[in-house]
Amino acid sequence: MSPPAHRATKIVATLGPASSDPDLLEQMIRAGVNVVRLNFSHGKAQDHIDRAALVRSASQRAGREVAIMADLQGPKIRVGKFAEGKVQLETGMKFVLDASRTELGDLQGVGLDYKELPRDVKSGDTLLLNDGLIVMTVDAVRGEQVHTTVKVGGVLSNNKGINKQGGGLTAPALTAKDMEDIRTAMSFQADYVAVSFPQNASDMEMARQLCNVAGAEWRHKPGLIAKIERAEAIPNLESICRASDGIMVARGDLAIEVGNAAVPALQKRMIKMARDLDKLVITATHMMESMINNPVPTRAEVSDVANAVLDGTDAVMTSAETAAGRYPLETIVEMANICAEAEKAEDVKLDADFTGMTFARIDQSIAMGAIFTAYHLGCKAIVALTDSGSTPLWMSRHRIHIPIYALTPKLATQRRMALYRNVRPLLMDQSVERDTALLDAEAHLKSRGIVAQGDIYAITCGEPMGAPGGTNMLKICRAG
Repeated sequence: MSPPAHRATKIVATLGPASSDPDLLEQMIRAGVNVVRLNFSHGKAQDHIDRAALVRSASQRAGREVAIMADLQGPKIRVGKFAEGKVQLETGMKFVLDASRTELGDLQGVGLDYKELPRDVKSGDTLLLNDGLIVMTVDAVRGEQVHTTVKVGGVLSNNKGINKQGGGLTAPALTAKDMEDIRTAMSFQADYVAVSFPQNASDMEMARQLCNVAGAEWRHKPGLIAKIERAEAIPNLESICRASDGIMVARGDLAIEVGNAAVPALQKRMIKMARDLDKLVITATHMMESMINNPVPTRAEVSDVANAVLDGTDAVMTSAETAAGRYPLETIVEMANICAEAEKAEDVKLDADFTGMTFARIDQSIAMGAIFTAYHLGCKAIVALTDSGSTPLWMSRHRIHIPIYALTPKLATQRRMALYRNVRPLLMDQSVERDTALLDAEAHLKSRGIVAQGDIYAITCGEPMGAPGGTNMLKICRAG
């Protein structure tokens, strides 16, 4: 099953029991998966180490490098467990959330995994449980007990999440478990680490320090993705974005805290901000939710994925669809087709993009010059010889219907670039001699059928070759 040609938008797929068969995972990578997400909310350290090895071997068999994203659990803002596993709450009932309770829960109340709740709420607050399906109003806080009245009832089962309407829970973004999980993720050199529930830039700076220290043994520094899912993060969006390599529009928890209606406009704002700041952006949660049980998506889901593509997201993400659903491969195929179709309708506005722009850096100017020239010349491809991946990242922030091929000698850079919109990362040893490197690059492109004799392409590189941040040359070539 071959993926659609020239799909710019990348696909992040969550690995789980439904997608852990090696042959199926290989098929999913061939069908269009660019990044595999390991969800650290489930499983032990060894499970993730084994799954990372599974991903690396499947991608090798598929002949495509994919990035691995380790998604940290973050604070467990959850209720405890029930004697019967669950209770049926009726509207109007009184229910106690009790941080001091040690026995299993019943119809009167339940213990809390999150012990700080009594200090974070007050009378009159609204609590949303189980992804907002159950609503409670706080009547009073008495010591360690939060007394509530059920406003919207339903089934409440073990360890379901708690959100406070409007935000305001003080849980730190990084827990002791997250710090241990960072060490696990660095042991297999995860390409990205996603941080759950950051409230400000310092949460991301702390995560970066922890990742860099844990990865030092392997000289590995992962990209950091901030998951925007708290109301408190919204006023700090720009500073969080600047402190990260990218953001995730985590629409599930965010919608519970700020309200469903606010999320589409926030999504558009976040995608635009990330692109303007030369950062990556992933759109996630409920994208193809019905495909957990159905072989085809709903029309609304198709529109949702297409709109994220038209907004300019780098990637769209699956969660339970591929982790636990019945149709993981079909989900990827459908998603890839929707992305490819939506991209055909994109407007290229390079002239407007560059109006009033100034560049402080030579390498950034070369990147912009390459896409501008390639667009107006009608080049077959844009090629970047890159050590760090910075030049292709800058190029990828602008919509252009010309594929960007990033040739790098570094495997870690190749994998990291798997998330960049419209960038196809390829591994190629690079000569220290510029002319040899340019000839090698053309031979590499021709051998893969990317350019043929007579095709015009733009290529960027730096002198001296192999020095990060040194891109200082743009050449327009006609393939010989």
